[in-house]
Amino acid sequence: MKTPECILAPSGPLNNKSTIGRERRFVVCKARGGHIPPFGNPKNVLAGSLKFSMICPMKRLSNFFSIDSFRPTRLPFVLLALISLGSHSSRSSADSNEPQQPIQFKKILLTISANEGCAVTDVNRDGHLDVVAGRHWYAGPEYLPRILRHVEEFSDYLHSNGDLILDVNQDGWPDVVSSSFHDQGVWWYENPKGDSLMIGLLWKAHLLKKTHGQNEVNFFQDIDGDGTPELVVNRWKKNSPLNVYQFNASGDSKTYSLRLHQLNSEGNDHGMGFGDINGDNRPDILSGMGWWERPHGNPLQNKWKFHADWTLGGASCPMIVKDLNQDGRNDVIWGKGHDFGLYWREQLEPSAEGKTQWKEHLIDDSYSQAHCLLESDLDGDGKLELLTGKRVRAHSGKDPGGKDPSCLYYYKWDSMKQNYKRYLIDEGGGIGIGLQIRTRDMNKDGKMDIIVGGKSGTWVLLNQGRS
Repeated sequence: MKTPECILAPSGPLNNKSTIGRERRFVVCKARGGHIPPFGNPKNVLAGSLKFSMICPMKRLSNFFSIDSFRPTRLPFVLLALISLGSHSSRSSADSNEPQQPIQFKKILLTISANEGCAVTDVNRDGHLDVVAGRHWYAGPEYLPRILRHVEEFSDYLHSNGDLILDVNQDGWPDVVSSSFHDQGVWWYENPKGDSLMIGLLWKAHLLKKTHGQNEVNFFQDIDGDGTPELVVNRWKKNSPLNVYQFNASGDSKTYSLRLHQLNSEGNDHGMGFGDINGDNRPDILSGMGWWERPHGNPLQNKWKFHADWTLGGASCPMIVKDLNQDGRNDVIWGKGHDFGLYWREQLEPSAEGKTQWKEHLIDDSYSQAHCLLESDLDGDGKLELLTGKRVRAHSGKDPGGKDPSCLYYYKWDSMKQNYKRYLIDEGGGIGIGLQIRTRDMNKDGKMDIIVGGKSGTWVLLNQGRS
């Protein structure tokens, strides 16, 4: 039998006997997944079509049909279905409202440790992407572990708040840049390259800059637009300075050093994001306390004005800045890194005094510690999905929900309903998040894969598409 093409169904409740035989609105629907719903036995077989009627609760109807249009009709209180045997629907799956099956992933566990960072690069330049995660790098496509650096432990943490990739000595081989929550320094680890790399020798550690402690996460952002990223430091100490470090190569040496630029003496707090808040087409920087306005002229020489427009408390690293509802003002997607709640903040018209104003919308509060967010086109439809989950044992399990099972999800934005729909990647199977989430096409099949590092393990999740 061909896929059902249209269904006539009552749009109101089905238990109201007084409505039988009266003028009612019926919904023209399309069968989900091409199957006839199991509500009863078909009746009234007609030539060229199958017409049947049955009683059906509307709640169950929504599991099988998506609304197409409304038409008035005068029919008794029953569900009528018309299945055309010869015609084809003109609507494509891309613009239908049919529910999508979740993307399936092949889950590869690389190691279990207290490491919470990860990065992706071709470490050995063999044409295969590799994973860098704390003490080791993992050679793709088999992801065999090799030592990279020693990292000391404290409590159930490592003295490492993430992994960043940059060719620091400009020799054509990717190096690793990292710092710590407490240690006062930024280090780079020199890729030993060649045979020394493949036999598993330690990477030589170099101090880039003596800095400060009380760090949350570092970000690479090209603030000045010269093609080389700056190191932007998010600090968990409330109202800390906004420090940005510029990579410079001076004299005969090609090796970068770090130069400090303090863009403002206040405003830094747990959580950071990047994007244009005030609509002047210049990307600003966000913190958990507010936002710094990018100045005219040289962004590393001129002071960034701080606007204390909100207090989020333990905001995610990063927060994502984008115009979700297409009203011309950028909104903010953020999670509570140490509590329950994932939200999007709708930017409203500014106040008479010019202060930004916001309306909070809940996305999900079923799990806690959505510490890191990432957008990536996982299903290849040209639209970015939101990817996040639970940071496992953040604050050693002392946060609200801190000992709940691990989880990882992606979310799709529904522009019509103005909300997100959640899709499962893993619940309770040991896959959560740490401080960083990466997506790359690891196996060259054209689909974006996921890499996470957290206290429940460092994982590569190979995208298998929808089942």
